[in-house]
Amino acid sequence: MTSRGAARVVPLRPDRRDGEDARSSVVPLPVRRAADRHTTLSGLVDFVRRRLSGDYEVDEFGLDPEFTETVLVPLLRPLYERWFRVSTHGIDHVPAEGGALLVSNHSGVLPLDAMMTAFAVYDEHPGHRFLRMLAADLVFDTPVLGSLARRSGQTLACHPDAERLLRAGELVGVWPEGYKGVGKPFSARYKLQRFGRGGFVSAALRTSAPIIPCAVVGAEEIYPKIGDIRPLARLLRLPYFPVTPFFPLLGPLGTVPLPTKWHIEFGEPIRTDGYAADADDDQMLVLGLTDQVRESIQNMLYRRLARRRGVFTG
Repeated sequence: MTSRGAARVVPLRPDRRDGEDARSSVVPLPVRRAADRHTTLSGLVDFVRRRLSGDYEVDEFGLDPEFTETVLVPLLRPLYERWFRVSTHGIDHVPAEGGALLVSNHSGVLPLDAMMTAFAVYDEHPGHRFLRMLAADLVFDTPVLGSLARRSGQTLACHPDAERLLRAGELVGVWPEGYKGVGKPFSARYKLQRFGRGGFVSAALRTSAPIIPCAVVGAEEIYPKIGDIRPLARLLRLPYFPVTPFFPLLGPLGTVPLPTKWHIEFGEPIRTDGYAADADDDQMLVLGLTDQVRESIQNMLYRRLARRRGVFTG
């Protein structure tokens, strides 16, 4: 029996066996609404009633599909469609089902690029898939933000969680540049930072999941970072405290992102299912694939930038 206001937790399906296709990770969750379906007043009333009674389900990582679709998606839609006017390219490269690892560049001081990428996958993809983003511990340590992250299906950036989700047939998102990417200065825009030791490649090899390179153009200019107040960052326990032409000079007004025109491009998947079972132990192979993914993203960025007419016009 479910206590009042507490959701039922449904487990991810068991890990797939060799050769078995993992198609659905959660059983059963509410049917996903089509992207163009409007929420009615009666629908909102039913949503609130289910919240109060606990008559809704989340998976073991905390993903609450109904909350994400009813609350978060409508909040992000104006930002996606009207403020950044996002154009997507190559969405058909994202598989309709089964585990896959989406790897993207990272930028913009605040991780709005990750949110817009997740929205693009949900809204533009025919399967309206949820992107299970691997986030830094700072996200989950932040009040309110941590709870929203869990409800939207995010989890801590660690190998066990990534592999569990991939084996369960989920679409997992990773931003290997981490803080180095999202907090890099404006002078280094669109220059990919190091991808680390290739932990995401090892996870893909162990689960035979395809790797989908993703390039985001437009996010680099929303908060042009021209400085960093490091003593203040250490005091607040932040990776950096950015200085932009508008922040902190204009106070809260300076936190409004510039309305740049965005492009999100999904590249051709890089397959990992043709390697031996112990391929993840081959460090040279892992580093080689890591460089291949990084080079693919960098090339997509350069091509997209060459076609761009302007920062605000696209």
